[in-house]
Amino acid sequence: MRLTPTERDRLLIFTAAELARARRARGLLLNVPEAVALIADTVCEAARDGARLADAIEAGRSVLGVADVLPGVVDVAAEVKVEAVFEDATRLAVVTDPFRSGEGLPAGSPEVHCHGHGSRSGAVAAPVSGPGSLGDDAPGAVIPGGPAIDPYVGADLLTVLVTNTSEVPISVTSHFHFFETNPRLRYDRSAGYGRRLAIPAGSTVRFDPGAAVEVRLVPIGGDRVAIGFAGLVDGPLDAPGAREEALRKAHACGYLGAEPDGAAGESWSGSGSGSGSGVSGSGSAAGGSTSGSGVSGSGSATGGSTSGSGASGSGSATDDSASGPGASDSGSVADDSASGPGASGSRSEPGAPGSYPAADDGSGAVYRKEGDAP
Repeated sequence: MRLTPTERDRLLIFTAAELARARRARGLLLNVPEAVALIADTVCEAARDGARLADAIEAGRSVLGVADVLPGVVDVAAEVKVEAVFEDATRLAVVTDPFRSGEGLPAGSPEVHCHGHGSRSGAVAAPVSGPGSLGDDAPGAVIPGGPAIDPYVGADLLTVLVTNTSEVPISVTSHFHFFETNPRLRYDRSAGYGRRLAIPAGSTVRFDPGAAVEVRLVPIGGDRVAIGFAGLVDGPLDAPGAREEALRKAHACGYLGAEPDGAAGESWSGSGSGSGSGVSGSGSAAGGSTSGSGVSGSGSATGGSTSGSGASGSGSATDDSASGPGASDSGSVADDSASGPGASGSRSEPGAPGSYPAADDGSGAVYRKEGDAP
């Protein structure tokens, strides 16, 4: 015999109801499953007998009373719902106040009281919400706790200001390695290394576009191994050199706030030098120089110079000079000079718009105007 799921449910209710009837006949108080099954079965049988919906509900409400069930059943089974097959259709029957607790206990029935003030071993008190109810001691009752306790009191907390520079919201979960969060979050990445958000497990912090949010970070516990995430660590957090390597990777990948110490938002300057054949060098600070055969150099600060055979130098500061065979030099300020066999020089300062005349003195050097073809 093949039964539909609805028919199998109906047989299950009938079986539980028959067990409840047998135990009730032996004088036992019914528990929640037994009481609900008995009431639901009564409604279904009334519908099968041709009763209307209202009559079937009333039949289910009249089968049991407060004195027939265990203490607390009234609190748990506040109503019983069952789909019953009536002559015209299948309908949902909702039996409210199934134990008629609002009518009080029948005369001569033993009273069932709850314990006062949530103590199961205290003195017996008057019922809180009617006969058969356990009141504050009822199953599923909510017992208020004390004040909320910060689980991170005494922990190594660090507060950082995080700014979302992207155009979309960014959410970070509680146990994500904060150092490896979205590259568009600007904050001190080094401070977030080996830490996570100090929030309850499973919760998140949302960073809206352009918003600056202060968050608390706590060290990651356990074995302190970060696998996955953005792949910046992918191993033990406290391994030698792991922090430095992670910062290097983050900076190379464009993570905001991962710049080297002292380099964020700054430009670097210094002096450079080079030596050797075919070497070129430039200095952007005092004392920059280059030397060698076939060397070219430029100086942009006081004292910049170039020297060597076939060397050329250009200067934009006072006292720039070039010397050597076949050397050439151009300057845009006073006191510019060129010296040596076959040397040539020109000036563009006010009062000296011309240049040295072209001549050949037999030494192989030629003096010519600026712009003349060699």
